[in-house]
Amino acid sequence: MESNLITTDSNSTLLQLFKEVRKHSEDICKPLETEDYVVQPIADVSPPKWHLGHTTWFFETFILKPNFIGYKAFNPQYNFVFNSYYESVGARVMRTDRGNLSRPSVNDVYRYRAYVDVQMELFLQSSTLSQELAGLLELGLNHEQQHQELLYSDIKYILGHNPLFPAYSTHNVCSETAHGDVHFIRVDAGVYEIGFKGDGFCFDNEMGRHKVYLDAFEIADRPVTNAEYLWFIEDGGYTDFRYWHSEGWDWVKKTGVQAPLYWHQVDGKWMHYTLNGLCEIDPNAAVCHVNFYEASAIAAWKGHRLPTEAEWEVGSVNLKWGERWEWTNSAYLPYPGFKKETGAIGEYNGKFMVSQMVLRGASVATAHGHSRTTYRNFFHPRHQWQFSGIRLVK
Repeated sequence: MESNLITTDSNSTLLQLFKEVRKHSEDICKPLETEDYVVQPIADVSPPKWHLGHTTWFFETFILKPNFIGYKAFNPQYNFVFNSYYESVGARVMRTDRGNLSRPSVNDVYRYRAYVDVQMELFLQSSTLSQELAGLLELGLNHEQQHQELLYSDIKYILGHNPLFPAYSTHNVCSETAHGDVHFIRVDAGVYEIGFKGDGFCFDNEMGRHKVYLDAFEIADRPVTNAEYLWFIEDGGYTDFRYWHSEGWDWVKKTGVQAPLYWHQVDGKWMHYTLNGLCEIDPNAAVCHVNFYEASAIAAWKGHRLPTEAEWEVGSVNLKWGERWEWTNSAYLPYPGFKKETGAIGEYNGKFMVSQMVLRGASVATAHGHSRTTYRNFFHPRHQWQFSGIRLVK
């Protein structure tokens, strides 16, 4: 499951890939009502129209403005509105204020996308891209694919916290797999190599392939299921401090949480909000929307542990993965020899290498062609709203 983006320097191929990725973002938003585009229930969730504008801003800011002679910005104020965290590019709207942006309107954002798409098409038809610029375009496409998954996550949070629990779609958006008994696969002790290798795309935090020594371990052939997680709940998992990190236990007491995100007890039954609306929980499906604290707690309750990211990568060759981003017990840190790029692109990953934990794999919301065994996703331990799950080792 490796990235299948840009494998040739043909501008026609680049343009086709650009169109496909851009169209998919808009397809994700087609089921939304206009009002859905502007909601920001919490700081971590961005309004869908902001995602559509921000991914457009990336191409305008890093490709068109510096490289397409005569390019005129659609609206100079949009650099302030749609810049995310790039300090070197200028001031920006605070993340917590994205939901206050009633303007630009949804229609304005779509006009912005159409304008930039036309300009990108003209640019790609009239220019021969250097290797560096082709790589920047490839980064922009992968960046938009990241935001496509964030769109699903954020839309689910927005609709899942609407008291009416409206369905995003009547179609089966994120299909589930039924899991049977768990089996553990042994991996022998030894020296292994991890990190990206090959000619395809990867992010800078995956580079620096290096050797690691691993003691022998056994890794589960499937993720933790809803049934297993329900047993944890019913056995008092959320009321017993012994299973939790200190910070995790503080989170439990502060929030009063008693189940994964989107779980609700209705008339004595456990239900959960899905993109198809409120449904009864499938006991054999992989548990979803749990944070690192919860993943670590159920691992302790089971007498197991979470894999390190090196164990996950080495063990992944024998696993079926891709349903859930799987928490590891590894802090998000640089690989040996990691160096940040100069300029704004250097702010992409390196600046977040603190207070985050690594997740591996992919999820049912991950864009096609955007997953590989070396991908290093990362979030703060408290985050639940991503399509995150649990795989155990012993």
